[in-house]
Amino acid sequence: MKNVEKSAMSQRNSTRRLVIVAMLGAITVVLGLTPLGFVPIGPLSATTMHIPVIIGALLEGPVVGGLVGLIFGLSSLFNAITRPSAISFVFYNPLISIVPRVLIGVIAGYLFKFLKDKDSHTTKQVVRAAWIAIIAFLLYGIYRGATPEVNVFSLVLNSILAVVSIILYTRLRKYDEKNFAVMVSAFVTTILHTVMVMGGIYLFYAERFLKAMNPDAALETARKVIFSFIYTSGLPEAIIAVIVSTAVINAVRERK
Repeated sequence: MKNVEKSAMSQRNSTRRLVIVAMLGAITVVLGLTPLGFVPIGPLSATTMHIPVIIGALLEGPVVGGLVGLIFGLSSLFNAITRPSAISFVFYNPLISIVPRVLIGVIAGYLFKFLKDKDSHTTKQVVRAAWIAIIAFLLYGIYRGATPEVNVFSLVLNSILAVVSIILYTRLRKYDEKNFAVMVSAFVTTILHTVMVMGGIYLFYAERFLKAMNPDAALETARKVIFSFIYTSGLPEAIIAVIVSTAVINAVRERK
């Protein structure tokens, strides 16, 4: 009887994971096909397609994270082929379009498992300081957006994210035990994703990528241009990943 119950439970868990992979993978594909996949955060801009990968890894572990990452990578390759731009050629290489996306799911899952029980006074203070910095970053984005040439989308998005961040900050005490693990996992894996993608571009296509971006640029500036994306893209992507991942994980925990 116990073996039957274990088998039924294992089947339910497998079915649940497959449903989560399919659902988060579909969200990733939709983000890649709509403006929601590339959004202004604070004074910078960010892509959001990696966030379902991180959420899948945090909810169900590295295997689910890796599978959602595979869908993200295949979607990126498909978009590069069907909707080519000046720099799409870099994503024809699976070492850039697919491998980093799978790895962030796997790394996020294992990193969360390692950190989820590391609750202490220090981690709580780190979480509080991080939320204050994020809120300040978003408020600065709202200030920058409130110009005569106002970007309504940017202003509304930053306002929504700022409100969500403030709510999450005020409810820290309720979710202290795993906020640190969620935030660090989301932030670190997002930065790693940017480093892996831009590092691959530098290794394989530095000169061609630079010429596609700016035909008059000197090759000596390739490293500076490519790795500047770690700040201009990686930082806002990490911030939005932290906000969305924390909100989703806390909501799921509250429902359970």
